[in-house]
Amino acid sequence: MRRRPERALIAGLGLLLATGCLAGEPAQLLGSHVLTRPGDPLFGGLSGIEVSEAGDTITLLSDRGSWTRGRLQRDAEGRIVAVDLAPMQPLKGRGEAPLERSRSDSEGLAIAADGAAYVSFEGAARVLRYRDLGGSAENLPVAPEFRRMQGNGALEALAVDAEGTLYTLPERSGGTTRPFPVYRFRDGEWDQPFSLPREDSFLPVGTDIGPDGRFYLLERQFRGLLGFASRVRRFAIDGDSLSPGETLLQTSAGTHDNLEGISVWRDAAGRLTLSLVADDNFAFFQSTQIVEYRIAD
Repeated sequence: MRRRPERALIAGLGLLLATGCLAGEPAQLLGSHVLTRPGDPLFGGLSGIEVSEAGDTITLLSDRGSWTRGRLQRDAEGRIVAVDLAPMQPLKGRGEAPLERSRSDSEGLAIAADGAAYVSFEGAARVLRYRDLGGSAENLPVAPEFRRMQGNGALEALAVDAEGTLYTLPERSGGTTRPFPVYRFRDGEWDQPFSLPREDSFLPVGTDIGPDGRFYLLERQFRGLLGFASRVRRFAIDGDSLSPGETLLQTSAGTHDNLEGISVWRDAAGRLTLSLVADDNFAFFQSTQIVEYRIAD
């Protein structure tokens, strides 16, 4: 679809803001790469992303209960030049059958140090554990609060730290001025140690614990015909509390598509990188893309 001149101008200004050329924010655009898999009916709606420590392997999660893994080829500057993806595969339930469609709204993806994968869901709000994403699932306990969440605003984001502690939060907090509760799973139990401050009309769509141990939050703001604006904030975790946080990246509407997933890693030179994936909503006028930024420590 051809972009209107005014939208192109808005996107260009947003790109300047995002790279810090105007606002001085500590983020530098590394590149954007469009993903396609012609003939794969399960491909699309990507909402979760995990990039390996070396930056050469990627795992992607769809919001319709499927996943894929692939290899990334990069140039000398670290920009993605090619992606070799395997066919999408359906997530399984506790047996060998794929998840029921009514329970397959998979949104958040986190891969622990031991290789176990965790997936969070909207609809029937819960978290599943997979020893291997191609295998059967194990249900984690369901916190009572999960059962009261909005069907299309539940566990959108999921992260795991180096010790295997999980963090998840809903896309909607239940009130325009109410902070977003963050739930923690450790020692077989859920608790809710802290909340994230709500700023403007941005909603959380992805989270990760970076190699620096800090909590990274990807947020989205829908601006109608102008498209989506994105923001990334970072917080330090100190026991049961969070630091005030800092904004690393904020784009204007239309700079990128519907960014929903985030993975934070270090390249071979030790530089922190944000890898973000866009959900095309299975719509022909949107695109599936990986967007990457380098950020300061």
